[in-house]
Parts: sequence; C-alpha cells; structure tokens
Amino acid sequence: MKGYKQAFKKAFPYTIPVLTGYLLIGIAFGAMYAEKGYSFLWAGLMSLLVYAGSGQYLSVNFFVAGVSLIQVMILTLMVNIRHIFYGLSLLDKFNKMGKKRWYMIFSLTDETYSLLCATKVPKDIEEDKFLLAIAILNQIYWVAGSVIGGIAGNFLPFDSTGIEFAMTALFIVIFVEKWLDKKNRISEIIGVIMALIGLQIFGADKFILPTMTAIVAILFLGRTKLDGEEKCQ
Repeated sequence: MKGYKQAFKKAFPYTIPVLTGYLLIGIAFGAMYAEKGYSFLWAGLMSLLVYAGSGQYLSVNFFVAGVSLIQVMILTLMVNIRHIFYGLSLLDKFNKMGKKRWYMIFSLTDETYSLLCATKVPKDIEEDKFLLAIAILNQIYWVAGSVIGGIAGNFLPFDSTGIEFAMTALFIVIFVEKWLDKKNRISEIIGVIMALIGLQIFGADKFILPTMTAIVAILFLGRTKLDGEEKCQ
C-alpha cells in the first residue's frame, strides 16, 4: 500500500466538487429507491456493484410490472453508451495500470472522466495510484449518498416528488460546461436536434430509445467530422 495514502491525500481536493454533487444526487437516488419499498442496504449495494448514475435513476422505474429484460438492457445500454467513447480516449492510460485497469473501466463515470482528463498528476505521486484514488473517492461519495438517501427514505417522512429531476439537472450542468468549454459543438448540436425531432415524432413517453439510437448512429457514421473535439491526453 506504499504511496496510496499520499495519493488519496493529494487526490481528495480535486474531488470535492464531485463530493458535493454525488452526495446530493446519491441521496436523491436512495430516497427514490426507498420509496419503492427497498432497504437502504439495497440502494448502497446497487451503487457499489452497478455504479451507473443515470442508469440507476432509470432502474427505479424498471421495478414495475410490464418492463421486460430486453427493454432494461437496451435502455441501460443507450443511456450509458457514451462511456464507450470515454474508454477509447483513456486506453493508453489504463493499459499502463495493470490489474487496476479493470476497476478504472468499471468506475468511469462522467465526473470521474472529466477529472482524469483535466487533472495534472502531482510530481511526487505515481500516476496510476493518483488516478485510482480519484476513481475510488468518487464512488465512495456516490455509495455514501445512496445509503444516506435510503435511510432517510425508510425512516423519515420524505416526499420525493420531483426529486428525480436531480440527475437531469446534473446533465444540464455538464452540457452547459462542455458547451462553454469547446469550440467544436457538433455533437451537442446533434443531440439537441435529434431530441427535439424524437420528442415531436414519438412523444415524451417514448422518445428516449429511438432518439439515443439515432444519436449514436449519427456519431458513429460521422465520427471523422468530430476530429476537432478536444481529446483526453
């Protein structure tokens, strides 16, 4: 464990923004999960083993009659398919990390990806230990928030009406930050246009799956046009 204590100490300040966000959003997820009648232990376990953020929010609605396993698989894939692009840009970094790369792949959320790309590794810390510390700390925040929310939802009077908007709000913030940070905004424009088209054609209840499918197809087919996008070095 040599060097890990220092790596976590150095990584923590960079993860404070994620700490504040993940605690609040994790609490919202835990409360929603508890409202369905599940123990806070299940909320914590799901955040530990699944750790999918928006996928977990979506999963709350899977525990109802009429949702097939195929629908669950397809919707989860579509919601989290952006992680494929994240992973491709980090292949070189992860391949140097040995067995730790498997956890890094599993723990690659939007916020963790941003930190791994944007944060400079301190000179006195080994890169693989520093990156691993960031990933572990972020998941700890998410699990802690889920457990707290699950406890609050199970043992305290709690009206969770509208709380599911917390994840939507997070994605709006991420979208705005990326929009302001980049000169090439083709992918964002494609996403907005296809969402509006899908909403008009399929309606608010059924537009997510066809819209996500169309967005992914367009990005794959037009990936050469996105060369101007900023890459993770």
